[in-house]
Amino acid sequence: MSPSGPYRDPDATERQAAHRAARSLLAAADTTDATDRLFADLGFEARHGIDPTTGRECSIYLASGSDSRTWGAVLADRSAAPRTVIEVPHPGFDINTEKLGLALHRRVPGSVLLVAGAHRQAADGAADVAHNNRSLFHSLAVALAESGLDEIQLHGFANRNLPTSDVVVSTGSAPTNQLARRIADGLSDLGLRTCRAWVRRCGQLEGRTNQQGRAAAAAGSVFVHLELSWSIRRDATSGDQVVATLAERLAEG
Repeated sequence: MSPSGPYRDPDATERQAAHRAARSLLAAADTTDATDRLFADLGFEARHGIDPTTGRECSIYLASGSDSRTWGAVLADRSAAPRTVIEVPHPGFDINTEKLGLALHRRVPGSVLLVAGAHRQAADGAADVAHNNRSLFHSLAVALAESGLDEIQLHGFANRNLPTSDVVVSTGSAPTNQLARRIADGLSDLGLRTCRAWVRRCGQLEGRTNQQGRAAAAAGSVFVHLELSWSIRRDATSGDQVVATLAERLAEG
């Protein structure tokens, strides 16, 4: 997770393979050799077993990082039908979003966790997958959304960038949806100062240039862009409360 670390975009063939891998992941009732092969062709190693925290069956696909295909990780909970993809586009940079993403995944049976694998400034910024529609992260996210999964994407902001708010809830350039409204209401109920991007401006943290949000707008799928202040992300108790609330709201859909 270094700005000078390796990264490259997938080519057109690899992006098509990512779509097939995502669809295969969702179609398989159990772990299949076909899904493993599709991810292996993209440089991912497959592991299957029991999550020691939840006791539920899961599959994880990890990019080896041995070459410039630093494309991250996909973690699928196999205990329920898939409904939600939890996205972490800036691990290491938006500090602790990767930890919050994993914690949320463990609270949402059947969820898929998608984590980028390179620092967002790597390769002169090409590794900023939230703003790069040629990335493998984007290909996987779009394929999962097109298969009917709701998307929630976790980001972080410095307190000084929006000192009047603790969290920002938006849908990027996609239409406002009921999931976003439920999440915003739940976070407000925690006592957090919640900026709703469909109500007012939120210090340019609305994610309107987010590529996954733009794809969701074009496809008519559900996308939620969530920005969390450093005060929330650095405090374990606050983070746990946010994760619990998000899980509750996701379960209501």
